[in-house]
Amino acid sequence: MFADSYLGKLRAIVGPRLLLVPSVRAIITDSEGRVLLQKRLDYGNWGLPGGSPEPGEFASQAMEREVLEETGLIVLEARPFGFASDPASEMATYPNGHQIHAYSLLFEVLRYSGDLGACMEEGEGLAFFPPDALPEMNADQRRTVEHWSEFRRTGAFQLY
Repeated sequence: MFADSYLGKLRAIVGPRLLLVPSVRAIITDSEGRVLLQKRLDYGNWGLPGGSPEPGEFASQAMEREVLEETGLIVLEARPFGFASDPASEMATYPNGHQIHAYSLLFEVLRYSGDLGACMEEGEGLAFFPPDALPEMNADQRRTVEHWSEFRRTGAFQLY
């Protein structure tokens, strides 16, 4: 539950003002190369699995925990492919007024196990989409998929 998380407890103290937030995002694909997205409850559109680390977690552990919580999948192998901090896409105001500037380590999940099962606290469904035919998404999420596609094409770590 968000209120019990580190970020939730911090929000209770600072209110909605701008926070610099470390975060992780994961690109998970199926055998057809489609990207797994979660229908988000906060914005009502689609997004990638991800979130903020808890105190004492490595970024990779945070990504694995968030993927499990939001999708029901267990990450077996992943690699970082980029880092996002561009204010143009990484600054956001949530519908509840909370403001963030995210600093996100981006992962590509290479192998996973388990069965899809959405966390009803944060999302209302999971689906795979072709990377060139994505549904409505926030700019940060869409740019992550675009940069993942560029990473796949070039092999170059994406820093934006």
